Amino acid sequence: MNGNNSITIAQGKYLRLSTNKVRRILDLIRGKKCQEAILILEFLKYKPCKTIKKVLESAMHNATHNNQEDRTKLVISHAFANEGRKLKRFQPRAQGRAFPIHKPTCHIVIKIMAA
Repeated sequence: MNGNNSITIAQGKYLRLSTNKVRRILDLIRGKKCQEAILILEFLKYKPCKTIKKVLESAMHNATHNNQEDRTKLVISHAFANEGRKLKRFQPRAQGRAFPIHKPTCHIVIKIMAA
């Protein structure tokens, strides 16, 4: 399928990360070559970088294995994060009260294509 710019997708679902923090990192790598994006993710100090790197590498493996694309020519065409289900917990407080805690999850979607 070389030459027809097929798009390859990888998703990470129900990840225990905040969507705002993930989107901040995805904005940095969107539109870059995959090899360059992996270098950026390795040297950033944020927690979501490790997870985003795994999803990106999964997309690269999908492209090379399923579509026989060249790894050096892959470019990130779309990268976005959607909100997932919130884990609902509670924190016990004084006099028998309970305060809610909402732990966010997110879905990361990365689409790559050959340049």
